[in-house]
Amino acid sequence: MRKKNSTVNIAVVMGGKSSERVVSLSTGQQCSLALKDLGYTVTEIDASIDIVQSLSRLNPDVIFNALHGQFGEDGIIQGCFEWLGIPYTHSGVLASALAMNKQKAREIFQLNRLPIANGFITDSKSLLQGHPMRVPYVIKPNNEGSSCGIYFVHEAANGPPQLGDDLPSQVMVEQYVKGRELTTTVMGDRALGVTEIITNGWYDYDAKYSAGGSRHEVPAALPDEITEACLDYALRAHDVLGCRGVSRTDFRWDDNQGLDGLFLLETNTQPGMTPTSLSPEQAQVQGISFGALCRWIVEDASCQR
Repeated sequence: MRKKNSTVNIAVVMGGKSSERVVSLSTGQQCSLALKDLGYTVTEIDASIDIVQSLSRLNPDVIFNALHGQFGEDGIIQGCFEWLGIPYTHSGVLASALAMNKQKAREIFQLNRLPIANGFITDSKSLLQGHPMRVPYVIKPNNEGSSCGIYFVHEAANGPPQLGDDLPSQVMVEQYVKGRELTTTVMGDRALGVTEIITNGWYDYDAKYSAGGSRHEVPAALPDEITEACLDYALRAHDVLGCRGVSRTDFRWDDNQGLDGLFLLETNTQPGMTPTSLSPEQAQVQGISFGALCRWIVEDASCQR
């Protein structure tokens, strides 16, 4: 028999030390409020070096993983949850590690005939010597999210990119796909829909998380063929990576090329749940309130994911 909400003790783990700490705090706070409104007993934990001790003392029924970025959605913290034997939300150790590593994820997508743009891993220092591929292209860390540390080298660039000190020694270089920014959320075995993200420029960190930074058209006004392809590709990406719970897959679509112009960029195993985030918005359009989405995520929690 299922416990009443008031007797279910949930630890919302958020914050941490990644470059996405601020986003994680917002996600955690929003989810905590929603879960409290549903009657759950909720404790917020700002993840730090003593996270294992904190969780051991609390011994919650469920861990709601609201962390983003390194150490939060790359399989590391998931291993701690498994060690403690406490059911947790979102994807498990392997799926989280694979999705966060862009090169590994690309290899899996390619093996499963999911369309991706040309790209490769290279030494960031070599980029100072010249263009690694035809412009335009994108340079990004191999294991970051939320568009952190991304450089766009446009067609007018007549020399090598001027990079900051924030890039790691190994980076992903990927051909830039012109066109429209699309995204699809998967909730279990169901793709929720397609959103088009409309901005005045690059869909960077500020465009994602600042109020008014971007406009979302949901459902996106697309040809049926493209909508169906996004839903199919997102479900397949979720499955081949081994994701659990909620994931979100991002695309670029060059509408001058039809279906051949649709490319999968990446799959996020722990989509944001902030006031400007995409996944709760898609759920809302499907008649799933924010609270209902949080409840579903909690009820989906388990170990050995």
